[in-house]
Amino acid sequence: MLKLIGLVILLAIVVVLVLAGTKPNTFRVERSTTIHASPQIIAGLINDFHNWDAWSPWAHIDPQMRTTYTGPATGVGSVYEWVGNSKVGEGRMEILAIQPNQSTIKLDFLKPFEGHNVTDFILTPEGSGTRVDWVMTGPMAFFSGKIMSVFTSMDAMIGKDFEKGLTQMKAAAEK
Repeated sequence: MLKLIGLVILLAIVVVLVLAGTKPNTFRVERSTTIHASPQIIAGLINDFHNWDAWSPWAHIDPQMRTTYTGPATGVGSVYEWVGNSKVGEGRMEILAIQPNQSTIKLDFLKPFEGHNVTDFILTPEGSGTRVDWVMTGPMAFFSGKIMSVFTSMDAMIGKDFEKGLTQMKAAAEK
């Protein structure tokens, strides 16, 4: 009986590893909304990390979270670092590039798991408002990403947070 249980467990492990091997090497999470404000107003909420408290879905999860701002106050080179509880973890963001309608941010998670991703905010004028696309891309390492993706996806894990953040960004920009 123990031998049969051991074989079933071994087979389950092999199946998970094979399925993980078929997963892509990168992930992409994207959400969009239209905000009735100019791209300049929305860019101000994105390109100044001091304004993220007004809309970030993670800003108020841990009231004890410590944040540090370094580099320029806004724009390229601005850095936002945080250390919080297990729900927000620890990490660092740095604005890498600002183009007329796009901001690119390097996002490094240190805890609870390490991850190095890129986030883009694309602002497209649309009628009297602006379409905001929030896109995160990153690598899927075999053990930390691909095996996990057999059971869930990055989209399932953070897509709802992006939706909440865009809703809060819309409210802040349309004030």
